[in-house]
This record gives sequence, structure tokens and C-alpha cells, in this order.
Amino acid sequence: MSEEILINVTPRETRVALVESGMLQEVHVERAQRRGYVGNIYKGRVQRVMPGMQAAFVEIGLERAAFLHASDIVRPAPPTLPDGTEPPPSHGPAPSISELVHEGQEIVVQVIRDPIGTKGARLSAHLSIPSRYLVLLPHARTLGVSARIEDEDERQRLKDCLTDLIGDKPLGYIVRTNAEGQSEPSLAFDVTYLGKVWRVVQENAAKMNVGERIYEELSLPLRALRDLLNENVEKVRVDSRETYDKLVKFVHKFMPELDDRIEHYDGERPIFDLFGVEDEIQRALRKEVPLKSGGYLIVDQTEAMTTIDVNTGGYLGSRNLEETVYRTNLEAAQSAARQLRLRNLGGIIIIDFIDMVDDEHKRQVIRTLEKSLARDHAKTTVYPMSPLGLVEMTRKRTTESLERQLCEPCSACSGRGTVKTAETVTYEIFREITRAVRQFDAEKLLVLAGPTVVNRILEEESAAVAELEEFIGKTINLQPEEHYLQEQFDVVLL
Repeated sequence: MSEEILINVTPRETRVALVESGMLQEVHVERAQRRGYVGNIYKGRVQRVMPGMQAAFVEIGLERAAFLHASDIVRPAPPTLPDGTEPPPSHGPAPSISELVHEGQEIVVQVIRDPIGTKGARLSAHLSIPSRYLVLLPHARTLGVSARIEDEDERQRLKDCLTDLIGDKPLGYIVRTNAEGQSEPSLAFDVTYLGKVWRVVQENAAKMNVGERIYEELSLPLRALRDLLNENVEKVRVDSRETYDKLVKFVHKFMPELDDRIEHYDGERPIFDLFGVEDEIQRALRKEVPLKSGGYLIVDQTEAMTTIDVNTGGYLGSRNLEETVYRTNLEAAQSAARQLRLRNLGGIIIIDFIDMVDDEHKRQVIRTLEKSLARDHAKTTVYPMSPLGLVEMTRKRTTESLERQLCEPCSACSGRGTVKTAETVTYEIFREITRAVRQFDAEKLLVLAGPTVVNRILEEESAAVAELEEFIGKTINLQPEEHYLQEQFDVVLL
């Protein structure tokens, strides 16, 4: 299956799209004013210990205190026995949070989930630092291999290779899926790299103050290459020369065999327009997802869970009702798996398939769903279909869903729906201006938009407007229109 990675870079926003066989599968968004925290390591201070929750709230310099559960705290290494060996693991009850930390204590922690909604970030004291092929676990002595590497001989080869490389260092490692088939020198490079990073982390932890960042995760474009670039990816196209140069250096250093995959896109049409990604993003913000058969899905994200309802719609089939339902459910299983990735939906997910009588049909639908989820980079767990035709599943998510990144509750409907944020509309206006001046001649441009959007552009994006005017060589005027809704705008050529 051929894959392409498309990277769209603007001064305030970077977007990465993963396209498989011409179809958009994943979208990642990072904005300069609101970068994610997952992977960052901070020096924190315990604010409050909550024995009843077996958790503590830790101050790490963010807007809200972050949450640290007892299970995510590194326990002290057990004392060695007189003969120098470690005692067998205890099977007694886990220590109380009060035994592990106390108020005012300084602690080094890593963000494992961004703040979502009203919840603060989730932390762990089990630090992990990823590289291209490995994940370093500095507080463990585990040597693990990704479950997605299924060949037992290859798993053993990688484990033996890593054992030789790390020797007697008291560090743990996990071999990532990308390491399958890689040589010992490639793994040795990563071991050396991670060793250097860990030394820097230790030095920073010793000298930095509470609330300061000790280690920062890579920017989105570099993170995308590290996690997504493999032999199946035919091209990585990026529309920024500056970012292209950074990517080339990164790939040359860490993945020289894939040097020829990076390409600078300098076409007239915006890169996301050329590959239909922009339209797919707009469709991913709607509740209804049409199926080729005529059926459709209704995707509804709530605070507690996400529900996906399957409907036959106009599909009547050519045989009987059971066959019609079965065919619709098979297509819905594939589509639902794609929507979960595309929309970055996580947590508890309930898929309400249309009721089927045949047990074999039910098994085939579950198999189709699991097969379609196999390419998902997030961990998923699917449970058997219930008597009501419901499939319960979970999908690990570390960042906000696509909808919650790009939209906000609609003030016009008291929160029953969502509209794009003024920030999102601002960047759409900038893209529309760039698109318009490439197609038509004009001396200046007039932007008509809602007052909220215009005020935001004037107050927070004035520098960006000046940069854009210089780039296109034309004057941009802004005019607020009271009757325009937040998502509405027009770019007029004068």
C-alpha cells in the first residue's frame, strides 16, 4: 500500500497529512501559540496529595496543575540481597500515594496526555525518550520488542542485538516497529543518540527550577518523519523551503537510506488542495459520513465516549435483508476504523452496527474492523459484539480530537453544536487570499468577515497580515460585517 506524507507549513500553523493509496488517513495540527506538551519532561513540585484517588496534583508551569497517578510513579529499586542479587518481585498491595510522594516534593515527570477539555495534563514519572528505532526507559531494565513485529526469529535477533549493544548499562529499551529488518549499526546509532539525550536530561534536571522544561519533544514535521516515515512511504512533500532543509538534515542523519523520499513542493496550488486533503478535513468535521453503498455513519463525540451509529440509508441490496445488513456493516467497519484515525477519536468508543442474525456474519464484521484498525498507530482494543449489536472498543489518544482542535462550542446554539474558531477562520482567510492572488490580478484585496474574526486578525495577527502583504505584494483591507457568522467570510479583489 503506497503512502505519502504531506506537510503544509505557514508562520502560525503546521499541518501533516498521511495519505494511503490516495485516501487521507491521518491529520496532525500544531499551532505556534498552542503546541502540545506530550513527551516533554518537566521539573515539578507536588501541590496536593489525594489518598482517596491514589493520585497527586503536580505544578509543572502549565495553566492547570497536572495529574499524577500512583501507578505512574517510579518505585524505589528494591535493596539487593547479601549475595548481590535482587529479591523476587513482591506480589503484595501497591504502595499508597502518600508513601510515594509528599506535598512540596520536587519530582521529574513527563507529560503523557495533553490537557483535554477541563482536565489537566496527565503525567508519568516513568520517563521514556523515543528515537527512530528505540524507546529509552531510563528507570527500567526492560528489553521489549514491539508486538507488531510478529516474526519470532526477527524478535529474537533484535533482542540479542540490543543486549550486546547496551551491555551492563542499567537502562531499559523497547524496540519500535520501525526497527524490523534494521542492522546492528542502525540500532547502535540510536543507542548512542539516546544516551546523549539522557545525559542532557540529567544535567538539566539537576540545575533547573520547578516549572521549567527539561526536555522538549520534536516539532511536528520532525516527529512525523520519526514516527511515520518507513519503506511504504513513497514521498514526503513539504511546501516550505526552510522546513524542507530541516527535514533533509534530519533524514540524512537518522535515515540516510530514505534521503530521496523528501521533496520540496513549490507548485501554484496549495499542497492540501492538490491532494484533496482540505476537502477531507472539512468532511471530517461533519457528523454524517456517507458510505459508497448508500448507507451512512453518524459520528457523535461526547465527554464520556464516542458513538458511531450505522444506517443502511438508501441501500436496499439485491438479495435479502440479512445480506443487505451484512454488506453495509462490512463497509461501515472499514469506514469507522478510518474515521477514528482521521478524527483522532479516543477513549471509549461504541459502534452500533445494524442487527445481524448470522453469527458468522458478526464474526466477519469484527474481523474486518480489527484488520482495518491494524494500521492505526494508536493502540486499540476491540471487544466481542454484544447481543444488541454493539461493539465496545478503546483507542488510546494523547491529544485532542481533530474537531476539538479546529472547532469550539457554538454560542449561537448554546453549545449544542460547534463552529470553527476565529483562529481557524483566520488561517482559512490567509489561505484564500494566497489562492485568490495566484488566480486573479488585483491591486488590493478586501476581506469581509465577522467582527470577532476581524478583531482577532487586527489584534493578534497584524504581523502575519504584514508578512502576507509583503509576500503577495498587495494591500489587504479588513471590514467587519455584523451579520456574518463566525465561519463566514469573503475575499473581494479590487
